[in-house]
Amino acid sequence: MNTSSNDFPDGSSGIHAYPGVTRVREALLRLGATDTIVVMPTATHTAQAAADALGCSVGEIAKSIIFRAGQRAVLVITSGKNRVDDKKVAALTALTLSKADADFVRAQTGFVIGGVAPLAHTFAPVVLMDQDLLAFARVWPAAGHPNTMFHIPPQQLAVITQARIAEIALIK
Repeated sequence: MNTSSNDFPDGSSGIHAYPGVTRVREALLRLGATDTIVVMPTATHTAQAAADALGCSVGEIAKSIIFRAGQRAVLVITSGKNRVDDKKVAALTALTLSKADADFVRAQTGFVIGGVAPLAHTFAPVVLMDQDLLAFARVWPAAGHPNTMFHIPPQQLAVITQARIAEIALIK
C-alpha cells in the first residue's frame, strides 16, 4: 500500500490524528475505557447511515443531542431509534431549554455537528442518557469527527460521562 506521511494503514488519511478524535481517545483511556475508535470511509450524518456502515441496528447508535440552557449545554445521549422529548429533558434537568445552533455546539463541545462525542467536551455539560440504550451489549457514539465512532457497553458510557439515566424518548 502506498501511503503518505498523513495516511494510516486503514486509508483514513489522518482522521485518527484529528484533534477531536485525539481528545476522545485520550479521554477514553484516561477514564479506563478501551480505545475502540473506528474510522468509516464517509461521514455518517444520520443514525441509520451509521448503523448501515457499522452493520448494527439503529438502536445501538448513541446519538449526542445538544440543547442550550442559557450559556450551558445539556447533552442527551439517546438511542438512534428514538427522538428526544425536550419536555422530558426540561423536566428532568429543571432547566429552560432551547435549540442549540452549530456555533453553540462547537463552542461548548469542541466538536462539529455529526462528530459530537459524549465525552471530552470543552465545557462540562449536564448529561442525560436514554434508558433504552441499556438494552444493548454495546453502543456506538460519535468519536470527535463525522467519520468516526467507538463502541462501548452502555453502562460504562453512563459512568464515564456521569450521565443520569432516564426515559427521554418521545412516545408516539
